[in-house]
Amino acid sequence: MLPPTPYYLIDEKKLLRNLKIIRRVREASGAKSLLALKCFSAWCVFDLMREYMDGTTSSSLFEARLGHEKFGRETHAYSVGWSDPEIRAVRRYADTVIFNSVSQLSRFCALVQGKKIGVRVNPGLSYSHFDLADPARRFSRLGVIDKKALRGVLPAISGVMFHFNCENDDFANLSSSLDRIAAVYGSVLEKLEWVSFGGGISFTKKDYPVEQFCAKLSEFSRRFGVQVYLEPGESAITQSTELVSTVLDIVKNGRDIAIVDASTEAHMLDLLLYRLEAKIDVAPGGGMGRRHTYVVAGRTCLAGDVFGTYRFPYRLRVGSQVRFADAAGYTMVKKNWFNGVSMPSIAVRRLDGSVECVRRFGYVDFVNSLS
Repeated sequence: MLPPTPYYLIDEKKLLRNLKIIRRVREASGAKSLLALKCFSAWCVFDLMREYMDGTTSSSLFEARLGHEKFGRETHAYSVGWSDPEIRAVRRYADTVIFNSVSQLSRFCALVQGKKIGVRVNPGLSYSHFDLADPARRFSRLGVIDKKALRGVLPAISGVMFHFNCENDDFANLSSSLDRIAAVYGSVLEKLEWVSFGGGISFTKKDYPVEQFCAKLSEFSRRFGVQVYLEPGESAITQSTELVSTVLDIVKNGRDIAIVDASTEAHMLDLLLYRLEAKIDVAPGGGMGRRHTYVVAGRTCLAGDVFGTYRFPYRLRVGSQVRFADAAGYTMVKKNWFNGVSMPSIAVRRLDGSVECVRRFGYVDFVNSLS
């Protein structure tokens, strides 16, 4: 049964479309895929996802533990900066530990002996529409830049991670980037067992040249004798989830403004960070019969809590539903209690069509998040 709004609704059939492509890439290229928990950590669908993916990759101790306990299979643990207590704790959960710098590797390497050990490398190239998310931005702290220092630690590591993409749906760009990495780091890769190309590659997007992608990955793997890893986040869950909301009021101030019981800042924070409009089931802009224009806004006191401006084929009224599409990535992992606004429940439409509300949040959760 569906809960009252607001709620996130994960559709396993839509999720399955992405997972089948991930499995297809695995079979055709040999590249393993690890779910990036920083993007999506809703473990209520991990039973399905683990059938198609090889494990998880994390950005913190807690994510590593979640991946180990709820997903199983391979658990890769990365952090921009490990503390001593964290690195000692993560040994219990991770198969592979990745360090962000040579100094962190030198400091903690002895504590994770027996694990696969790697470092993140900043290749000085990237694909991103946003400076905020560009891993190779000026003065980036993400990954080792010094090639001499990297060669110096080769005896201590078995692999490297190049995370250099953000929403990259341009295969030609990715292919040329892999060629450049091969040319610059070939002598390093030949001495390693595995390489991760991180996440941010939109290979489950419609019309993406999957066969060419698989051929490129397979060629790279054979050339250097390495196991290739991918770390899909958005690619694993894109187009699988809605944030369902209800109109609470219609106010007028030059335009009709529909206030819903959800919030950008509390429930879809990336919209604010990247200055984006939410995707909506009734598409923005023109179209036959779309005669009613509304600004759809959130219920918090933040003046800029606005999802976007949309044209609907019908008038919105108090009680109307507004469904925000593609609402899985970087939403549930970032939701917060700003203004004490009700946190959306989490529901799942299973493969058999049944709907299960797997989590509701209430006042006790709000209180327990504070002290």
